[in-house]
Amino acid sequence: MIETENLSKAFNDFLAVDDVNLNVRSGQILALLGQNGAGKTTTIRMLTGLLRPTRGWARVAGYDVVDEPTAVRSSVGVLTEQHGLYLRMTADEYLDFFGKIYELDASTRKMRNDYLLDYFGLAKASTRRIGEYSKGMRQKLALARTLIHEPPVLLLDEPTSAMDPESARLVRDEIGNLRSSQRAIVICTHNLAEAEILADEIAIIYNGRILLTGKLDALKDRVLGKPEYEVIFSSAWDVKNFAHLSAVEMLEKSPKRIRFRSENPKETNPLFLQKLSEKKAPILSLQEIPRSLEQVYLKVMAEAVENVAV
Repeated sequence: MIETENLSKAFNDFLAVDDVNLNVRSGQILALLGQNGAGKTTTIRMLTGLLRPTRGWARVAGYDVVDEPTAVRSSVGVLTEQHGLYLRMTADEYLDFFGKIYELDASTRKMRNDYLLDYFGLAKASTRRIGEYSKGMRQKLALARTLIHEPPVLLLDEPTSAMDPESARLVRDEIGNLRSSQRAIVICTHNLAEAEILADEIAIIYNGRILLTGKLDALKDRVLGKPEYEVIFSSAWDVKNFAHLSAVEMLEKSPKRIRFRSENPKETNPLFLQKLSEKKAPILSLQEIPRSLEQVYLKVMAEAVENVAV
């Protein structure tokens, strides 16, 4: 649904995007993560046909962004950081206006308008001017606009910014539903917890280049190493009673806990527990140490900055 190969964009001597390769299939969500100025927005603008690549190519919903930009723009819903809302319009007028741009007939526009305004909790405010809306209400209206023509591709920049927790949860749920309806979705966000919840694939971009991409669990193993586990004891225990298992990499031993890493936890963890039980260790729990996308992101970015400095 979204494919790029060596997608690049230069502004005079400045290379804003450098050989970006992406593949987002129908039914997938890709979270594109990076600092301000990393190249996220420039990439999105090329994917919508608004910027012409300096080299490489991109296809969106089967259309080439250079040769078929009009078809591309008809196939995407775009939420940008600057929404471009027309503040003197009412929400009804605004969505109807964009429905006409996408050449929807009157009955379809009415049906889509009513559904989206009700879904995002804006129905009671639909006849008020947008200039009277709060920042969160404007964000929801902008997202409704991206969905007015039911596009197969969504490109969302900070989709839940400025929203209260309840509204943000609603939008996240809707994005998840849109994935299941066979849309390809790219989210640019600084909310790493949100990306962790929503994304099937993660791509981290820095200075215009993709540093790494893949599924989150695979990235955790690649960047942070194999999962770590912790056995917690209900009372102090002499860890000298424990005979080390060669299949387990011991990371920490103390009277209250043991932390270890295993290459094959499904096989070695039960053996590990069995050995502890034989030694009459007062086992309270065994759990995997949580590892987050934030840990992956911060480590990758720190290494990238260090490499640039060198």
